[in-house]
Amino acid sequence: MRHEKKGRKLGRTASHRKAMLQNMAASLILHKQIKTTEAKAKEARRLVERLITYAKNDTTHTRRLAFAQLRNKEAVKILFEEIAPVYMNRNGGYTRILKLGQRPNDAASVVLFQLVDMVGTTEGEKKKKSSSKSPQKSKTQAKKSTPQKTTPKVAPLKTEKTSEKSAEASSPKTATAEEKSSKESLKSNE
Repeated sequence: MRHEKKGRKLGRTASHRKAMLQNMAASLILHKQIKTTEAKAKEARRLVERLITYAKNDTTHTRRLAFAQLRNKEAVKILFEEIAPVYMNRNGGYTRILKLGQRPNDAASVVLFQLVDMVGTTEGEKKKKSSSKSPQKSKTQAKKSTPQKTTPKVAPLKTEKTSEKSAEASSPKTATAEEKSSKESLKSNE
């Protein structure tokens, strides 16, 4: 009988189980959510909740206790600097487990293991900012999309040859009259 024996064995030796749970806790802290089996998530929840409680009291001792479990400096830094301030006013219940169904190959119950107030904060802020800007953009785009009768103004390079060619091409009668008057004026000046 296993009276008073807490925890799940998860089909692993004690050292393998401890290392796996530590890696899961570090991954959850780094990524804010992970996808795993239900039994593993329930077991990792015990470790993660304890680590977040440590982080709420930021001392050298609690940092060392957290590092002894996580063995990841970056995860400890994120735990104490980003995650703990969010949960200062919350007494437990830092994680949630959302059931996703069963895995096809072995029918294991798969869940999404998340930190409660952390998931979607950075993505949600980006979405809010982009959604608040998108109606303004759509209004300006709507204004721009209305057909306006404007022709693009492109100034051609003016040289003597191009001005003569354009004058001849635009109206041959006036060009010939202008040429005659310019020739006459040149003759009279001589």
